[in-house]
Amino acid sequence: MNSFLKLPLLFDPDRLLQDLRTCETMDWPRHFHTEDYAGLWSGLALRSASGKADDIYSHPGSAGYIDTPVLGHCPYIATIFDAFACEIESARLLHLAPGAHIKKHRDAQTGYQFDVFRVHIPIETSEQVRFLVGGQALDMCAGECWYADFSQPHSVENRGGTARTNLILDCKRNDWSDTLFRQAGYDFDAEARSRRLDSATRAMVIAQLSEMKTDTAERLIKQLEAEADIDE
Repeated sequence: MNSFLKLPLLFDPDRLLQDLRTCETMDWPRHFHTEDYAGLWSGLALRSASGKADDIYSHPGSAGYIDTPVLGHCPYIATIFDAFACEIESARLLHLAPGAHIKKHRDAQTGYQFDVFRVHIPIETSEQVRFLVGGQALDMCAGECWYADFSQPHSVENRGGTARTNLILDCKRNDWSDTLFRQAGYDFDAEARSRRLDSATRAMVIAQLSEMKTDTAERLIKQLEAEADIDE
């Protein structure tokens, strides 16, 4: 439960593709996690921590993300940003070439339970793209908006003859997003149950969060410490 959700948002595939075609004339750096994929996986930042288009790093829960010059060439995508009544951190276009494969991996602290959420909006895709999260397949169509808990094991394989390019947004959770997720069927009771940890695991998680030094990490530490006080 809560591995992924199709959110009640839909965007114009043709206008998305028009913005993408403009961006395709630019230089797209290869993804920095070279050990996690085979073939060509590249990206272009629309929002980044440095404000540079080639800075496709994403650290959910961090502060200071700003628009890059690329966003000025994507008028329709800019309106999509306006549709999200929450803080948008990083925003990237990620391109997976035909025959490329993103190996199974996890992205730490990228589930809704960590007060952030990552959504994919496919721009260019096909039925030959196999996207697995927690062992389950996501069949995403152009213009749809999907959340997934990428702290779970996930992988992508492009078995088709055309590229797969998605718009990917990292956002901060708030009351608006809670309402959106509730409409999509997110199980908040299951989330609350999953937050309950045994004392040893809780101590280990607190230690790991303490090293991150972000606002989200500090908030989670306080929640875990409060749970420890209740259990005691």
